[in-house]
Amino acid sequence: MKKLFLSAAIVLGSLTSFASTTSAINTNVKVVSIVDDYTEIKLEELPAAISESLKKAYPEAVITKAYKNEKAQYKLDVTVGDKVGNLFANADGTWIKQ
Repeated sequence: MKKLFLSAAIVLGSLTSFASTTSAINTNVKVVSIVDDYTEIKLEELPAAISESLKKAYPEAVITKAYKNEKAQYKLDVTVGDKVGNLFANADGTWIKQ
């Protein structure tokens, strides 16, 4: 009788392990590469309107590099204290969101 209960427990235990389902996780990773056609320019070539707008908006900011594209839009690498970031502006000093 013990053997019967033991074999029944083993059979039922093995059936439940096969009946369990595993959840499959699908992860989609999208890589977006933005090609910007900015070419580096000298800081002296930067329009005065952009420099003035930067002084008004961020008085402590320092421009480390400047870039220009074909549409006369400018990309600025800016450092404020220990923070580093990018700003985008038109030639007349208006800021562009990108």
